[in-house]
Amino acid sequence: MKIVSCNSNRPLAEAVAKILELPLTKASIRRFADMEVFVEIQENVRGEDVFVIQPTSFPANDNLMELLVTLDALRRSSARRITAVIPYFGYARQDRKSAPRTPISAKLVANLITEAGAHRVLTMDLHAGQIQGFFDIPVDNLIAAPLFSRDIEERYHGDNLIIVSPDVGGVVRARAIATRVNCDLAIIDKRRERAGQSEVMNIIGDVVGRDCVIIDDLVDSGGTFCNAADALVKRGARSASAYVTHGVLSGAAVSRIASSPIQMMTITDSILATAEVKRCPNIRELTIAPLLAEAMRRISDESSVSSLFD
Repeated sequence: MKIVSCNSNRPLAEAVAKILELPLTKASIRRFADMEVFVEIQENVRGEDVFVIQPTSFPANDNLMELLVTLDALRRSSARRITAVIPYFGYARQDRKSAPRTPISAKLVANLITEAGAHRVLTMDLHAGQIQGFFDIPVDNLIAAPLFSRDIEERYHGDNLIIVSPDVGGVVRARAIATRVNCDLAIIDKRRERAGQSEVMNIIGDVVGRDCVIIDDLVDSGGTFCNAADALVKRGARSASAYVTHGVLSGAAVSRIASSPIQMMTITDSILATAEVKRCPNIRELTIAPLLAEAMRRISDESSVSSLFD
């Protein structure tokens, strides 16, 4: 078993390698003067089971290209099996034709990863579950629900807790955590006029005097969460917090969250946190390294990954 880290989130790869008690495979992933990606695997990987860790977060195109070129380098080095470990799968929000003459970019990226040489994909909390069907190779989609539910139980006590889905599409994800922590579920009915902007229309459920925990797979501009927290507090909630798997946090998202009613937003290290994110007083981070490491171990051993979440 070999672990190769690209440049997107090397600290996460190092943490996973430490848990598995394996060194990272020596590799040089660099740029030419015109920013072309060049990859050189500096160890023998012939006949090996190789895992490439690379979230395709900002800059999404550069990090995706790094992953593709690394996969090709490993395939041409005769690796026996190559698993693309993509903790955050970029382009996942483009999973359908949202308007006439628009692409389904998630399918395109799936094709690119397969053609580059991946034999399977290990990812986490895909924006839409059907993206697994875009691949013609096996896909293991890990979920953060057990990690979040344990943390929620440690931080919140009593009958005042209520889990909140920020939109109708996230109900299944939120209900899974509400079931694990044995509490009620509320749903926010929102309207999204354009990408990155949303308006809360209604709140389904009783949130008066409750500690509200909003659950979602990713936070980008932060507008949805800030609007949701405002609406919950105005409706009489005692507090509003959030648990989000992928902290994309682009543009002015961090400052927007810092000045919002959100008491605490918990994200994972699926995306490497910027210095601004680390300084934000109401954003904290949980690591997914143990979960990734155990899933990788089970894939290598040909044992069950789904039983991780039983």
